[in-house]
Amino acid sequence: MDRRTIGATALEVGAIGLGCMPMHWAYTASQQNGETALRTIHAALDAGATLLDTADMYGPFTNELLLGRVLRERRSEAFVSTKCGLLVGESHIVANGRPGYVKRACDASLRRLQTDVIDLYQLHRPDPEVPVEETWGAMAELVSAGKVRALGWCAIGARAPRRPGAGARSGPRSGPRSGAGMYDATIRQLERVQQVFPVSCVQAELSVWSREPLDRLVPWCASRGVGLLAAMPLGNGFLSGTLTPGQGFEPEDVRARHPRFTAEMMAANQPIVAGLRRVAHRHDATAAQVALAWVLAQGRHVVPVPGTKKARWAVQNAEAAGLRLTREDFAEIAALPRALGSWD
Repeated sequence: MDRRTIGATALEVGAIGLGCMPMHWAYTASQQNGETALRTIHAALDAGATLLDTADMYGPFTNELLLGRVLRERRSEAFVSTKCGLLVGESHIVANGRPGYVKRACDASLRRLQTDVIDLYQLHRPDPEVPVEETWGAMAELVSAGKVRALGWCAIGARAPRRPGAGARSGPRSGPRSGAGMYDATIRQLERVQQVFPVSCVQAELSVWSREPLDRLVPWCASRGVGLLAAMPLGNGFLSGTLTPGQGFEPEDVRARHPRFTAEMMAANQPIVAGLRRVAHRHDATAAQVALAWVLAQGRHVVPVPGTKKARWAVQNAEAAGLRLTREDFAEIAALPRALGSWD
């Protein structure tokens, strides 16, 4: 697989990574299986997808424990990315950015992952009760202590400021720049923590149907030598074309409460998948591979991190690194209808 470098310290990773979250969190709990997940991680590494993205909250803790079983055997082949800053209760999730907690969380992650160093340690969410410089300073001390190689910022969940009187909508976005302002607060925070310690990468949702980071966040990262990890590059599975309108989701599945995954919105957004399939047909590829190739083309500093529980999808996703889209392909994808269903 083609390799890419992220951050000022030129961290090298496979061009496509593996998101480990679905193995223990957020998606289809009845299909979560430890042995199946182990095979998936091994298959991803075999295919060159070296970046393994997890977090202490996934499970919680069980995802890191699972990954540790693989790292015990294949640490030298993997680039380990995990996160801190969120605590999971029975019915709620809260941010914790206190320096003491951050350091304890890192030590606990190192034990679960069975490794001496975390390649990329990301702040999952800033704590509104703690100045972000204090949290980031504690994370920087972990780098100085040799426990962490680089620091990252997780910007998933950013939202554009609401206009007065604006509520949740089910109509189309207003155009290619409708995400303007979504990452303004994120960028302000990034510029603050850059004064404390360099940001090596930012993780944000980026896909054919979620293009908002292209407006400001992707260029901001490119101009500063910061990598961008593209989370949910397959649109929570929708862009793979494997989901059907009205299929239903298990109660714990995040898509069961997501406005883009109602039967009505899934049906309305089928033209996006149809367009990806038309492009895929020209390359003897799949819609998912075209979606990933499109993300890869947004910059050499961009690394998509599709999540999956199954080895065959991990291998298929990795193979997208070899797909080269044409000018005609990009024009056709750019002309696809905007996604329906507000994220608000």
